[in-house]
Amino acid sequence: MLDCHAFLGVVRSATARRWVGPDAAVERMGEAIAQAAGVPQIVGRLLAARGVEPAGAEGYLSPRLRDLMPDPSILADMDVAAERLARAASGGERVAIFGDYDVDGASSAAMLVDWLATFGINPTVYIPDRLAEGYGPNVPAMQRLGAAHDLVICVDCGTMAHDPIAAATEAGAEVIVADHHLPGETLPAALALVNPNRADCPSGLGQLCAAGVVFLLLVAANRALRARAGTQPDLMAALDLVAVATVADVAPLTGLNRAFVRQGLSVMAGRARPGLAALADAAGLCAPPRSTDLGFVLGPRLNAGGRVGDADLAVRLLTSAERGTADRLAGEIEAMNLARRQIEAGVLEAAIAQAEARLASGGTRSLAWAMGEGWHPGVVGIVASRLKERFGCPAIVIGAEGALGRGSGRSVPGVDLGSAIGALVREGLLLKGGGHRMAAGLTVEADRAEAAMAALETRLSAQGAAAAEPETLSIDALLSPAGATPDLVQMLEAAGPYGQAAPPPRAAFAAVLPKGLKISERGHASCRFIAPEGGPQVTAIAFGAAENGIGQLLEAHAAERRPLHVAGRLELDDWGGRRRAKLRVEDAASV
Repeated sequence: MLDCHAFLGVVRSATARRWVGPDAAVERMGEAIAQAAGVPQIVGRLLAARGVEPAGAEGYLSPRLRDLMPDPSILADMDVAAERLARAASGGERVAIFGDYDVDGASSAAMLVDWLATFGINPTVYIPDRLAEGYGPNVPAMQRLGAAHDLVICVDCGTMAHDPIAAATEAGAEVIVADHHLPGETLPAALALVNPNRADCPSGLGQLCAAGVVFLLLVAANRALRARAGTQPDLMAALDLVAVATVADVAPLTGLNRAFVRQGLSVMAGRARPGLAALADAAGLCAPPRSTDLGFVLGPRLNAGGRVGDADLAVRLLTSAERGTADRLAGEIEAMNLARRQIEAGVLEAAIAQAEARLASGGTRSLAWAMGEGWHPGVVGIVASRLKERFGCPAIVIGAEGALGRGSGRSVPGVDLGSAIGALVREGLLLKGGGHRMAAGLTVEADRAEAAMAALETRLSAQGAAAAEPETLSIDALLSPAGATPDLVQMLEAAGPYGQAAPPPRAAFAAVLPKGLKISERGHASCRFIAPEGGPQVTAIAFGAAENGIGQLLEAHAAERRPLHVAGRLELDDWGGRRRAKLRVEDAASV
């Protein structure tokens, strides 16, 4: 029986999903926006689906940082932190930076390093070893830093570090925290703790990643220096770091974050930062990076050192002043990223098997989780992301070593994983844990993991985690191969950046024939799609098609010359010097 509410009547696709299209209200509003802003209807529908009104379309399509920048003083403790940082810079004090080992922490630290360098200060940068020290400040490291420095700045960490911050203070340093992770019931006794997610912070900027918070801190510090008639470093060049951190840390691309990323991508296109230019070249990016490249190409590489290698490698790359040094460090990162992918593949296979077994035995879709002895803690976060994508619900992956398990989790929109994990810590089911809405980490006694995950599943279920149907695939527009032009793709790109809370548009192509189908040794499928009556063709690639059912369906329809429906994201392909639209296939279904 045909489901009249399923887009193109697809109730079960090659990847076992039901397709849904825009509702009538979005269609009507999209048409109004398209007329008002002079954009294609697919762009109008995209904006309508995000709640944009016709009058606000121009501002959405061209977000300006100056229009969206808040007064940094609206953040709690900001003025104290800015004044103290300005005093350290103008006085040539000894400064240490304690950062997290991910992209957000590395980018935040690199921004401070660059800013302090304009005052002739070469700060100590301390990134903890993931395996030996774990996440966040620890007492021995903070004692050493406190004894040797006047000021210690914790970035992308520190909100829960009561004892380590006390240790640094007792050793003789003052401590500033610039973070975004959810706090506990009490805050550590730092000189200033700037975190928009503090309960007493009136800023409403809880969507910022740590790099966004640090950028606002530097804006405020520049203002404090201006009052002293001192040097004020140019901060616009730092927006490339804010952009890559915002996307890689899965911060929602709305409001200020959207302006940060849009402006940061423009800065990145100038290739003025040797480290990012070298990393883009090593990764094979031939064009200026897009927001999706930050999340899927540059971000994972910057994370690789902290996951399986040298924890401070990303900071050294991002602060490299010479291209030769940057090329060498980018090469090291590329090698580590390859090692990370190999480790990840083995853990992912085992984690999927565990999660599927739990679902088969009666588990709900409120939480997908897995735990394994010896699983590398540097890849559990990535594997959790894969589980989240596969099962459409929050996911936790735990690497056990003896009596302890250390894990990482990823959430779905509308479900606050960080607060749920924080509650389990307070209840004693977890030894440690915390994070933010979309990502969190935890430490648990291995023999209590089952009980802890059952309690977490209950909490997430109460938030509606199981309501997100993994079988649903949202379609924004129906196109023909003739309509998939480079000009259209450029207009869609201009409506970005895309990422968390702002997914790139997905188009469907109805009843098209696959031609020239090839399946690579790595399981990727490439082909062209054409209407049965002929005409223009659109080239396409389907990554992992041999494993997800898409490849088998394409092969069957190509052999029998039968049309099928396909859906995916359009992107520009400049291979061979010829610009054309290319479809990244995400799903397919028989007609």
